[in-house]
Amino acid sequence: MPPILEPMEKNQLKYVCPLVLIVLAALLLMHFLPRITIGGHVMRRVDLLSDVRREREPVSQPDTLLPPPPRVKPAFVDTCRTGVTCIEDYSDSTARGMSAFYRALDELSAGPRPVRIAYFGDSFIEADILTADLRAMLQARYGGCGVGFVSITSQTNGFRPTVRHNFSGWQSHSVVDSVYFDHSLQDISGHYFLPQAGATVELKGQTKYASRLDTCRQADIFFLNRGEMTLSVQVNQNQPITRTFPPADRLQKMTVEGRIGSVRWTVENADSTLFYGLTMDDTSGIVVDNFSLRGSSGLSLRSIPLRMMREFDRIRPYDLIVLQYGLNVATERGYNYDKYAAGMQTTLEHLKKAFPEAGILIVSVGDRDYRTEEGELATMPGIKNLVRYQQNLAADEAVAFWNMFEAMGGEGSMAGLVHAEPAMANYDYTHINFRGGKHLATLLYEALVYGKEQYDRRRAYEAEP
Repeated sequence: MPPILEPMEKNQLKYVCPLVLIVLAALLLMHFLPRITIGGHVMRRVDLLSDVRREREPVSQPDTLLPPPPRVKPAFVDTCRTGVTCIEDYSDSTARGMSAFYRALDELSAGPRPVRIAYFGDSFIEADILTADLRAMLQARYGGCGVGFVSITSQTNGFRPTVRHNFSGWQSHSVVDSVYFDHSLQDISGHYFLPQAGATVELKGQTKYASRLDTCRQADIFFLNRGEMTLSVQVNQNQPITRTFPPADRLQKMTVEGRIGSVRWTVENADSTLFYGLTMDDTSGIVVDNFSLRGSSGLSLRSIPLRMMREFDRIRPYDLIVLQYGLNVATERGYNYDKYAAGMQTTLEHLKKAFPEAGILIVSVGDRDYRTEEGELATMPGIKNLVRYQQNLAADEAVAFWNMFEAMGGEGSMAGLVHAEPAMANYDYTHINFRGGKHLATLLYEALVYGKEQYDRRRAYEAEP
């Protein structure tokens, strides 16, 4: 039987070069297509050389569409020191600006007490970016230690450098969940957590990033138990301490004190219990709680039950509430933010009712750059408008305002951070990294310290006969 000859495979390599040339020519020709808009979004032109072409200076946008500035003049605006972007305090007789915070700092000299800051924001401060360095600077000046409030579970625990956070046996619920979230059960951070039997959560102090994080003086865990609940806690891996809590209608906490390097909580049994978060703090000095929520515009704060906020005010009161939002609000072609401002106005009223003794500081959105259809870098057109809306919101609500956009350097400053050596922001031209966070934290810290100096001068002037 003659051998069966296998058919010879055809050589396809000769088609590769022509195909590559055809695709390359098509992509080059696409660069000359007219502007395409899909769903209101302008598609950027195809530019094969955009990643290798040397970056040009960001394009400046005209200010002709900016809304007018507030009519109310903030206190001491004319005395701002050169090189500092000062906090503009629009508070009136209600004193809902910076006075409560500055007054709390004065009280530190009279006796030990915590001075707490609740810092709310979006992904810009996720994983303790910016707040870590702000916390370290304030604690170095005014005392305090520890990382503050940490949710029971977290998506950023793997790359948050300010605390080692481990957990198991929890069912997590967040306000950004699309299903199965009960708004009536959420806490101040927009979460609640259901434990399985034996669920654990552990925090360990750190020395690799920032200072005063290796040990703390007090650790708490917060919960709401409708039935009997038993918790055990190990401090520094010592013998566990166990405690049983009877049913209660109020927010509760279990506290341990001492020189705490690590703390591990275990749910021995829990009947109808919701858990919220845990803390590592000092009993005196500065506390900065990071409440970041990816994708948030700040409007979800309105959905937190007033009763729950007041419970936190009772058990963990704040002297200053910082609101930093805008990344998820600004758009490439958006100029009018009337609806958003109206929504944030109700958010501020909600916070004022919940925390009647706290000052409130609005931190504006920072610079956010994008590529135009020509491939040029430019500040997103809606950013400057949104900053002005936030400034007017602060004036209308008689709270304080800090212009982070201006402090960063204004238009094109995000591109400057991205292309710095080493880089201080990511190539999405939207988010800073930890180096950028330290840079901005320094600017805000300087504004807070200078504001305190001005507050002291004003009080001394008023005390003169």
